[in-house]
Amino acid sequence: MKNRFSFILIAILITYGITPAQTTQTDSVAVEDFKPASTNQPGRQYPQVNSEGRVRASISAPEALRVQLDISAVKYDLTKDAEGVWTGDSAPQDEGFHYYQLWIDGAAVPDPGSLFFYGASRWGSGIEIPAKDQDFYALKNVPHGQVREHIYYSKSDTSMRRCFIYTPPGYDKDTAKRYPVLYLQHGGGEDETGWSNQGRANLIMDNLIAGGKAEPFIIVMDNGTWRWPNNVPRPPRGERPRGTWPPAGWADGFKKILLEDIIPMIDADYRTLADPAKRAMAGLSMGGMQTRAITLANPEIFFYVGMFSGGSISVEDINNSPAFKENVKLLFVSYGSRELENRRAGFGGDPKANTEALKEMGINTHFYVSPQTAHEWQSWRRSLYEFASLLFKN
Repeated sequence: MKNRFSFILIAILITYGITPAQTTQTDSVAVEDFKPASTNQPGRQYPQVNSEGRVRASISAPEALRVQLDISAVKYDLTKDAEGVWTGDSAPQDEGFHYYQLWIDGAAVPDPGSLFFYGASRWGSGIEIPAKDQDFYALKNVPHGQVREHIYYSKSDTSMRRCFIYTPPGYDKDTAKRYPVLYLQHGGGEDETGWSNQGRANLIMDNLIAGGKAEPFIIVMDNGTWRWPNNVPRPPRGERPRGTWPPAGWADGFKKILLEDIIPMIDADYRTLADPAKRAMAGLSMGGMQTRAITLANPEIFFYVGMFSGGSISVEDINNSPAFKENVKLLFVSYGSRELENRRAGFGGDPKANTEALKEMGINTHFYVSPQTAHEWQSWRRSLYEFASLLFKN
């Protein structure tokens, strides 16, 4: 198998808290133009962000002995003042959204100044670092769609579940119009709230549609959380799983729910174009690899495929699934520039080479690189923006 599954390992490490965090102090003086982050709870002055992308955290903990800011797998020591308030800065961060937390005497706690987001298998703090290209997901005075919460019972999983549905502007006005559908999946340790909360998928679509850059379509965001198989031993903390990874059938649980429950429900309850030529699937990281596994196994269901930081499809895969080549109208693969450099340095295969090889076979492929980002939400926001502008147009 040419494709590696390093994204699963990353998700596991984050989920189980075994990503190493270096302790450091910032090595230069910060520019003093800090402002409260846009992701703060109403009225909270901290955390703050400056023009360099540094994060300044502050918390009152008079009896604490040590307080740290933990962001991007690095811990920064905070300094205590005479009033017992701890304050300190991080190094400059990549543009976009980041999960973070505080450590107080060895205990990891959310920052009470931040809104909470679901990531790393918990509700915790997140912060937005203003990006030069943030206009494409900004809240603007344009027609807006809706993000609807849809609770349902899954017969295949015998459980109550929830998904979120984006319906484009005008959906409730023209009740005769029907729409294509994108099934959009989150990453490991995240859930069905990720794409609208952290990813701003609805605002990305509103702005694309308002600018005439995308066809209006429905987006379905469900919970694809993958559970560790009962018959597969867990590796010791900090070690990579041994043997074939992920194990055979790892995506079957969500595939069954998607094919037997979610798609029929969406086609019945929403005004969809229930046609594989008007149906897409995409995802980030773990969700990208779910997309890969499900669409290769069911090429008659999805004709548009997007994989954001979630592996790629090889010539060998196509040879094993010739119907995929016959049916697919678009295969979109993307990465952040920094994680792509890591893969080229030996951390997995080369997804660009795989994607270009499929283009030579006659498949409509697009390979996108998000500049100056890694395995993070800014890469995936940009990926959705590029992918959405290509969907359902041919």
